[in-house]
Amino acid sequence: MSAPAGFGKTTLLAEWLAAAPADGRSVAWLSLDQRDNDPALFWTYLVAALNTGARGFGASALSLLQSPQPPSEAGLVTLLNDLDAISNDVVLVLDDYHVIDARDVQDGMAFLLENLPPQIHLVIGSRADPVLPLARLRGRGELVEIRAAGRPGDKGRRATAPPSRAMSRLRLG
Repeated sequence: MSAPAGFGKTTLLAEWLAAAPADGRSVAWLSLDQRDNDPALFWTYLVAALNTGARGFGASALSLLQSPQPPSEAGLVTLLNDLDAISNDVVLVLDDYHVIDARDVQDGMAFLLENLPPQIHLVIGSRADPVLPLARLRGRGELVEIRAAGRPGDKGRRATAPPSRAMSRLRLG
């Protein structure tokens, strides 16, 4: 979901998750800020958020990802293996993703996104398109986008697709 500040991205995501039937799915929500450009903090917080949706998750990956160095492929593969072991659907929301400008975090997220197990659903709220392989995901039919056009208060303020219709396409399972 991409829209300028003040368009209600966070509110829409929260309302969608509250209104959608749980059907055994869990939600992991991570609100990002500038400090999360530190790869060790980003991956620690991401694993902690996922742990709220899947208890006991990520212990093996956490030690590999907490290094001050960029995440190693081994750490990300371990995280993916941990994600693959989760039996229920998990919605991972990364809110305010536009604050992430660290190339190491962006590269790690691109690798994670390209290899996510089918029961893990990533939802990103951002003021700008994230540096992720969106064209490839779009081409494979694996991307649902909600975008705003105009500015808050403009009479022409509208979404490129009605949010309710686009959000209904985010059915899980």
